[in-house]
Amino acid sequence: MSSSSPDTQRTMTAVVTRSGGSVDIPDVLVDATVPAPAAPTGHDILVEVKALSVNPVDVKVRAALNHTGGEERILGWDAAGTVIAVGEQATLFQPGDDVYYAGALERPGSYGQLQLVDERIVGPKPSSLDYASAAALPLTSLTAWEALFDKLHLSRNSAGTILVLGAAGGVGSMVIQLTKALTDVSVIATASREESRDWVRSLGADAVVDHFAEDLAQQVLAIAPDGVDYVFTPQSRGRVPLLTTVVRPFGEIVAIDDERDLDLYALKDKAISWHWEFMFARPRHGYDLITQHHILSTVAELIDSGRIRGTASQMLTPRNAAQIRAAHRLIESGRTVGKIVVTDAG
Repeated sequence: MSSSSPDTQRTMTAVVTRSGGSVDIPDVLVDATVPAPAAPTGHDILVEVKALSVNPVDVKVRAALNHTGGEERILGWDAAGTVIAVGEQATLFQPGDDVYYAGALERPGSYGQLQLVDERIVGPKPSSLDYASAAALPLTSLTAWEALFDKLHLSRNSAGTILVLGAAGGVGSMVIQLTKALTDVSVIATASREESRDWVRSLGADAVVDHFAEDLAQQVLAIAPDGVDYVFTPQSRGRVPLLTTVVRPFGEIVAIDDERDLDLYALKDKAISWHWEFMFARPRHGYDLITQHHILSTVAELIDSGRIRGTASQMLTPRNAAQIRAAHRLIESGRTVGKIVVTDAG
């Protein structure tokens, strides 16, 4: 990190998605020197990024830019770092504070050395975690929290059973933990490999079923004979027949993927509710931003009290284009467990 103040530093290092590159990842994500962000104004804070995590959204945005020949961008929507300057309306943080956040899709992301972010979608970094472990949490924690408590309206008094599809992934890992820590709902997790089955059990899943089994519906109904009350799904394609079978009448489903061609009318016979969760909706539309600050603050408290744990499963170093390219490849393999972090800390 340069010793220059935020007012005098004119450039910074970043990994950028190069305009006009081929579909091949190594040809697209490159190291670069770019203009540094301006001094923060309003509710913005300027953060020195210490570690970042790579999510499927990074891969989706990179691929979309690649196919359309879009502009160069600094991607990245998970970070932990230190505040170095604040805008005149900022009241939640001061220079020197350690923070973690997911940010907003429309703004430059965490693949840069410095990042501007609205403090109302930022939380205090869990004090018990280093930057790398903290960087694995924001996007998945916000997604899981909003899915469970804003969409399914679960509470401390909620009971029943939730089926978590793709449970070993980043969001599924947080859905399991938050469900077990903050509700009385039982968790049935889907996982296909021994590694992922062990992972979801370690997070608290009450039962594990084979994600790719031909008799998946029968496996679920053997555990919940009357049907599950709730479903969390990151993978909806081809799953509607399964869901209409295993969800009880008046049950609820929350999905986070981008699948457009779903026969949701099939859910009507059981009056099953379908919810979309998109954690970028709040920052994109300027809606109720402070709620994400409160969510991340609560997650930090749960981490520090030992009620839930971090989900970083693989750490790549140093923080450069080569390692971020490697993280994208791992995400695209569809076989990741937990979260992949890129950091300078060895």
